[in-house]
Amino acid sequence: MTVTSSQGREGDPAQVSLSALEHYTYCPRQCGLILLEDSFTDDTATVRGTLLHQRVDTPGNRGRGTVRTLHALPVWHDGHGLTGICDTVELHADGTILPVEHKSGRYHPGGPADVQVAAQAMCLEYMFKQPVITAAIYSGTDRRRHTVTVSEALRTRVLDATSAIRNLLSHNHTLPPPAADSRCRRCSMAADCMPKLLAGTHRYQQALHNLYLIDDIQDDDE
Repeated sequence: MTVTSSQGREGDPAQVSLSALEHYTYCPRQCGLILLEDSFTDDTATVRGTLLHQRVDTPGNRGRGTVRTLHALPVWHDGHGLTGICDTVELHADGTILPVEHKSGRYHPGGPADVQVAAQAMCLEYMFKQPVITAAIYSGTDRRRHTVTVSEALRTRVLDATSAIRNLLSHNHTLPPPAADSRCRRCSMAADCMPKLLAGTHRYQQALHNLYLIDDIQDDDE
């Protein structure tokens, strides 16, 4: 798991990693913990994902019939400030370019993985100078591929998330509030996040206010 952001040439936007897009779309606070506090905790699901990616994270170029398959392909988009690595990219004889993102868990249509693989498609468009309108997500749980249409709406989600992450890194530097919902049960970073404790309750907000409350200093003569 790699989530990075860096500044490229002068005047270029800060680089946002494709994996950060998935984390931010799933939960902005999770992304903030990783990027701002360099915090990440493995659980069963993340270890499963690491083992699954061992098959595709070794760079390589393989051919099968009319399809050329590239593994662990570095990709980028200078205009959007995106960078990352595609698990698998298939180059078909008819000119079709298909990014395939591998996930260990069950596929959720319209979820964070769709945003990540759409960003891969946008990077491949930039690099190969041709449209990439379809992507795929392989689910280890489902044991099959799921087709993702790289629509204009999905591209907008990519750019919105990119802008939000860049703002978090460049201007805000404040952790987003915890989700404190069903996502937390599936998050390996729940112990770092403490969502139930830090949810926007009145007691927490009052304690936070009191922590930084500066009382007026009165003269001793009063």
